[in-house]
Amino acid sequence: MYSSILVETIIGFLCLFVLTKVLGKSQITQITAFDFIAALVLGELVGNALYDKDVGISQVLFAVFCWGILIYVTEWITEKFKGSRALLEGRPTIIIYEGKIQKELMNKGKLDINQLQHLLRSKDVFSIQEVEYAVLETDGTVSVLKKSLEQSPSRGDLNLKPERVYLPRTLVSDGEILWDNLEEAGLTEDWLNQELRKQNIQSAKELMYVEYKEGEALYVVPY
Repeated sequence: MYSSILVETIIGFLCLFVLTKVLGKSQITQITAFDFIAALVLGELVGNALYDKDVGISQVLFAVFCWGILIYVTEWITEKFKGSRALLEGRPTIIIYEGKIQKELMNKGKLDINQLQHLLRSKDVFSIQEVEYAVLETDGTVSVLKKSLEQSPSRGDLNLKPERVYLPRTLVSDGEILWDNLEEAGLTEDWLNQELRKQNIQSAKELMYVEYKEGEALYVVPY
């Protein structure tokens, strides 16, 4: 029994390795929703086959081969017929357009403010104010084009003296005040309400996002 499991495991591993090489690196580095499902099912086929006494090596090879053919054909279709790409791979979505957050498109992509900030930080963007355009890609990552004033050259390129860098803090997210961030910034609720009234806003519940950066006015995004 153990010897058969060992043999089937090695063969399954080799099959998956070869199949990954044949299908290309996009299965790993640019995984879409379809690629994720394909990889998941492929792993399940091999995994279940290993512990099913009625399934032999030939059945494992056949299942992997059939599933590999289906994935290959699907990839071929998306390459040859552009109209099928939206259905099988999805489409990129512009979630920040000309510096403005596109709330409806974010909702369609099941993306909230916290997730958006996480994706932006992965691109070394710590403030939404720096972004002119942001595109949610089909693999779940985000591509960012910064505003012109935020792009290179750097201060070092211009031989300017270094300045202190302030970390932007989110004070309001989806209509709720983030008390921890407010306290860490040394601010109070009264100060926040006063600053909001300066922008003719009566309550934080009216806002999708508020960002604070020392020395600057509050960056406010209403619903």
